[in-house]
Amino acid sequence: MARGRGEREDYEKNPGCEKVDCLSMETFLQPKNLTHGMSDDELFWRASMVPGKEDFPFERVPKVAFMFLSRGPLPMMPLWERFFQGHDKFFSIYLHMFPGYKLNVSSTSPFYGRQIPSQPVSWGTVTLVDAERRLLSNALLDFSNQRFILLSESCIPVYNFPTVYKYLIGSNHSFVESYDDPGRYGRGRYSRKMLPEIELYQWRKGSQWFELSRTLAIYIVSETKYYTLFSRYCLPACYPDEHYMPTYFNMFHGSLNSNRTVTWVDWSLGGPHPATYAGDNITEDLVRSIRNNGALCQYNSEMTSICYLFARKFAPSALEPLLDLASSVMEF
Repeated sequence: MARGRGEREDYEKNPGCEKVDCLSMETFLQPKNLTHGMSDDELFWRASMVPGKEDFPFERVPKVAFMFLSRGPLPMMPLWERFFQGHDKFFSIYLHMFPGYKLNVSSTSPFYGRQIPSQPVSWGTVTLVDAERRLLSNALLDFSNQRFILLSESCIPVYNFPTVYKYLIGSNHSFVESYDDPGRYGRGRYSRKMLPEIELYQWRKGSQWFELSRTLAIYIVSETKYYTLFSRYCLPACYPDEHYMPTYFNMFHGSLNSNRTVTWVDWSLGGPHPATYAGDNITEDLVRSIRNNGALCQYNSEMTSICYLFARKFAPSALEPLLDLASSVMEF
């Protein structure tokens, strides 16, 4: 049987399929090798497949997919490795890095071999959304992945893994910040060229750093109509990564979204980028204030003081002070 272009490239890059049954249920359900030759269109199509049967023909343990969008190095990796330690069955990692970059990491690290085929990404352009969809699609190929969190190289966890896992797996909603900003940086970025598909009152803004259920992740990699509108008409100073998902979910899947993010950032300095915390800024009080600043948020129709599971931005120099606080404050 003739192979398609993507399959041919995959076969050429992965001759191990001659030795491993690549059509086995195990390989189909939980791909071990993230290298493939699929184009984005092929990848999105495959990732959008949904089983018609409700029951799984295997013992499924739901996992959280941690998706890192980074240009290159992961300076917080030692902190994340400590966070993941002992929980191998409950998470998976996906890394979208600059094409050609090879992460230098020990084969014993959970980050080993987790880079996905990537494309160049430019800040403020639709290529960021492309990278997000690429990460989601690769993660969706593993049928055990139930929740999907987008992170950067400057992100850290502020709670231990069991707390994060229980919070995300147990949530009835996804965590995509989505709100109506009447100012120049919100509605001011709307283009009337999006009419009649998107009207001004439907336009939303939110943080790029989302967390999705499997259901919403499939919606994002499957749909093309609204993605195309944003790629054509949301141009600088409109930023697709801040408007595409918030607007799309507001229009069609609002009941499945919490309209808030679980990743804390500090915008107190103003400007286009949040504050960055270096080593000298790291204190026990800072981390405790991120974990619980006295405010409450809604979780499964109830109020909780645990609103943020992750935080950014942290400079490489913050690693050692954070490691010192990991056990006593973050409890891992």
